[in-house]
Amino acid sequence: MKVDHLQILVAASSILAKSASSFSIDLSPNVQRDVYTMADWAANCGVQQAEGVQLTSYDGLDYFPVTQSDIPAGSPVMYVPNDIVISSSKVAQELGGTTCLSQCENSLVQAGLQDKVALFRIFFKVLAEYQNGEQSAYYPWLNSLPRLFNTGASMTYDCFDCLPPYAAYCAFAERQNLVNFQKAATPFTANLDSEVTKWAYNVAITRSREVNGERYLAPMVDMFNHGADTEVEISYDGNGECYAMASYDIPAGSPLRVSYGDPTDSTPLFATYGFLDESATGTFCKLMHMLKEMEELGYSFADLLFSKENGDISPQVYDVVLYHVLKKSDQNLAQQFYQAVMNGDEATKGQFQEQYWQYTKEELQQHVDGLLGDLDQWSQTASGYDLQTHPRVPLILQHNAFVKDTFLKVKAKLDYM
Repeated sequence: MKVDHLQILVAASSILAKSASSFSIDLSPNVQRDVYTMADWAANCGVQQAEGVQLTSYDGLDYFPVTQSDIPAGSPVMYVPNDIVISSSKVAQELGGTTCLSQCENSLVQAGLQDKVALFRIFFKVLAEYQNGEQSAYYPWLNSLPRLFNTGASMTYDCFDCLPPYAAYCAFAERQNLVNFQKAATPFTANLDSEVTKWAYNVAITRSREVNGERYLAPMVDMFNHGADTEVEISYDGNGECYAMASYDIPAGSPLRVSYGDPTDSTPLFATYGFLDESATGTFCKLMHMLKEMEELGYSFADLLFSKENGDISPQVYDVVLYHVLKKSDQNLAQQFYQAVMNGDEATKGQFQEQYWQYTKEELQQHVDGLLGDLDQWSQTASGYDLQTHPRVPLILQHNAFVKDTFLKVKAKLDYM
């Protein structure tokens, strides 16, 4: 017979929660996360883990699973029952008919943000449980979450002014998404501070994952950190049960990580999740002033990369730069080059690149040299900020140093060519 984990969930929450008033979750930035009470709660709610898997932390801020035992490839690492998995469809079923969720969603759709509805439902659920305070069945989980986030949604305009254009663009997009969610949720959040809704948005965006249009948030599984080389793969079955499986033979002492996104470019992860993935193989080349050319040639940000390891430049960067140069000087030549790219005519493309190489190189050198100078200025400005009011300065400086190191390698390669 299937165990009713939802009843256990409510009982466990009542036993483990500390007495406090409604809205009893303290969101002050320096509050200690109560992670181990949450782990006990999760176990009481049916969450299962492989032998030797445990939560750990190096700094008391970031907690993540590691294994103290070998885990064979393909074997279960963690299981979370559907009863405590939060999904966008379940939120609609649970709250859609009894609250103003539908009204809020309609506001989002009218603003042209239909693709954000699934995420909005997770955000809405987090807010609903927050407002239930200690009475929430999810109270131990909520009380274990980070209070301070370094995401783009949490950044200020001062922060954006100290970032390279692409990073600022991605971070600002997150900030704007937060604002849109706050506006749409106004009928539900009139009695809540904007810091609370910002926190709820950050919880939703950083701890849930999209799978085939559905958004899932599984307590305990949300503790897995990101890695370029992942030890664990997450999946959901038709009943919404969550399974974390070993990607390969995992030796004892290993961290257990999953993929949050494209490992070739650190910037989107930086903006969405608020950390710098220094294992990323490269970074976007920052040619924001050539976005039109990039789009016309059918490329994306992920195509236009500089290698962190050796300064290699992706072929698509050369295409975009040359197309930009040709459009400025000769529209007929630009059209011929465009057709060669669209038709996959590598021979013609190569002839263009060879004939106009010097112009491509000079354009790239000006861009790289200019950005290196700007990076120094942006970092100098950020260094002058008060850390009490701008706590994300260390991450911004770390990001800018990562970009600078990559661009210096690209500069050395271009200067040698």
